Amino acid sequence: MKRITALMSILSLLMFCPAATAEQEYDSLYTLTAPYGFKLGAPLSYFQMRDQNYLNLLKTHFNSMTTTNEMKAYSLLDEWGSHRAADGMPVMNYKMADEMVGWAQQNGIGVRGHVLVWDAYMLDWYFHEDYDTKKPYADPETIQKRTEYYITQVVTHFEEKFPGVVYCWDVVNEAVGDNNGEYAPGDTRHLRTKRNGGDNLFQKYMGNDYVAQAFLYAKNAVDALGADIKLYYNDYNAFFSDKAAAIRALAESVNTYAQDETGAPRKLLDGIGMQGYIGGYGTQSGCLQDSHLGMIKTAIQGYAAMGLEVQITEMAVRNFDPAQADRHAAYYGKLFQLFTSLYSADSNANPLKAVSIWGLTDYPNEPKGTYTYNLNSPYGGLVDEKLNYKDAFKTVYQLLKQD
Repeated sequence: MKRITALMSILSLLMFCPAATAEQEYDSLYTLTAPYGFKLGAPLSYFQMRDQNYLNLLKTHFNSMTTTNEMKAYSLLDEWGSHRAADGMPVMNYKMADEMVGWAQQNGIGVRGHVLVWDAYMLDWYFHEDYDTKKPYADPETIQKRTEYYITQVVTHFEEKFPGVVYCWDVVNEAVGDNNGEYAPGDTRHLRTKRNGGDNLFQKYMGNDYVAQAFLYAKNAVDALGADIKLYYNDYNAFFSDKAAAIRALAESVNTYAQDETGAPRKLLDGIGMQGYIGGYGTQSGCLQDSHLGMIKTAIQGYAAMGLEVQITEMAVRNFDPAQADRHAAYYGKLFQLFTSLYSADSNANPLKAVSIWGLTDYPNEPKGTYTYNLNSPYGGLVDEKLNYKDAFKTVYQLLKQD
């Protein structure tokens, strides 16, 4: 109650305070979340590498960064290079990703590797014999070998070229289906077989254990490097109870898939990435609901009870109505109040290890109904479209600063 009263006082003060515009008037946000045991992250696209103002915002307030697309397989895989490879293994082009991870290294920012295996938008040619779509799909053993090679090479490349910068990897993304028909009946993992009516090519051509296999390949690569890289499973709607139960079942199957040298289960999966899109998709209905706060806390605690870390990996606090700016700011404050409350002073630990804000900026000019409009919302940012601090930013800042 004390913190809620303080939060309302902060909001009241903000209504009468002139807007601050200079970044140096604020401490770095990530220095304020650090005492609570979690990093603060933001997204970066290759296009934004040319936006110095955005880069300045990132390096001022964030100590974690996620490339939006450039570290995904469909961005790294080189089709013609793979065709010509004498050993039949896939070839990668790291040019764009290297530039981005290199920038992060230069500015002391850790990188979330996103993502090694994801069925959505995956390149069809990867699954064919000789990478030739005119030939049949390859057998599971071939796809498994390609995937093991791909994961090993990618994890090794970034660790050897940028030691310690990539501190975790989303090994597999969105492998849990949502609705009947997207997974096999009776499968408690709800392992996705279909997406939007199309096949999950990894499941179809690599096998029903492709998630556990991917984690095994990644774990072997990390262990061979002697690196401190955490391995995550990442998904949306991960704070809804049915989806969370399926994710927990999937995580258990991964962590009982292999054995160590003593015959005990080998822990392959370290944590769960909760994407954190909060509110209605493309509509104000369902946005800024207090009920979601309890669901998020319950989900985090459920994953933590399994001995897993948690990160909020792609958070967007959706708001489609500019008249709801005050409610949006207050809701952001409630979220961070929740995040900080998970920290235990007795154990000096928090099951929540990072919060990455995907919907960082407003998009007021985005046409209604586009992917960006629906996913991140036009008025859901901590900063506006010109990167000025909004009341949402100031509420979060004052909440963190006062404790």
